[in-house]
Amino acid sequence: MTVENFGYISDTAFVFATVVYALAMLAHIAEWASARRVPAPVAEHRPDHALVGVGGPPDTAGTVGRPVERLRDEELGTERYGRIGLSLTVLAVLTHLVGVVARALAAGRAPWGNMFEFATTGALAVTAAYLVALRLYRVRWLGLPVTVFVTLVLGIAMLTPAIYVAPGPLVPALHSYWLVIHVAAAALAGGAFCIGALASLLYLVKGRAERRTAVEDRRGYLWRLPGSAEVDRVAYKVHAFALPLWTFAVLAGAIWAEYAWGRYWGWDPKETWAFITWVVYAAYLHARATAGWQGRNAAIIALVGFATFLFNFVGINLFASGLHSYAGV
Repeated sequence: MTVENFGYISDTAFVFATVVYALAMLAHIAEWASARRVPAPVAEHRPDHALVGVGGPPDTAGTVGRPVERLRDEELGTERYGRIGLSLTVLAVLTHLVGVVARALAAGRAPWGNMFEFATTGALAVTAAYLVALRLYRVRWLGLPVTVFVTLVLGIAMLTPAIYVAPGPLVPALHSYWLVIHVAAAALAGGAFCIGALASLLYLVKGRAERRTAVEDRRGYLWRLPGSAEVDRVAYKVHAFALPLWTFAVLAGAIWAEYAWGRYWGWDPKETWAFITWVVYAAYLHARATAGWQGRNAAIIALVGFATFLFNFVGINLFASGLHSYAGV
């Protein structure tokens, strides 16, 4: 099979994956919308509740003023949409993986040599991190924000001429096994950072709702999420996994810089912002471990950290120049 064939397969797989992610997003929107009149589970009314996820219809014992059969139908409908969204997400991930592998075969190298390739691989890392977290923490409640984010990333990457780059060889400076090590670690850390940021965002939304909504008025999918304290713990665990990966990516990049440019660190814009990202996330974990910061302040720091990561990936590539610019956008 020729390079052109693999390139065509890759682009087609990316387009198909984008469409399937969009369908999964619509299924999760239907999941949230179908639960708009469903009251909070009974556990949500207890001060010591600790729901861990959405694994099935919530307990409706004690619900007043609603026929049990009607509640059951609404909850089953919500669950059905959620399962459809998850199934479509898995299908999209498999198709997405085909696109990344075909891109590697078309280019004859690791498929992350420019901004388009890092976007497509990084989006795959986000959904992979989501599926792992789903297995560990039952976080299907992240399905909607994850599919929205990945659909936007893939759609923009495929449709923006300034970003899309056809498969091709790398410039000589990038021919190193450190390309695989450094960028793979950065992509995996970025995927986990994204999951942590989305969990932090939902924590802020859920926490605000818990403070402002009376128990009897708690209806909708938001109340099928775990309590805000549990969402905060999930965000912390994901970030605690991601920061060591990012640390390794920064160190691997410094080693590669010495090999390619003769110095470990030169305060290149991308290096500088990689360090800023590390500092913000290190501050997040340090504050939680020593100062007991949990909740709104910690979530805001996590979101600032993800903003610095995105700026390093998008803003520096598009608006700054430096030694990393030879890789193209």
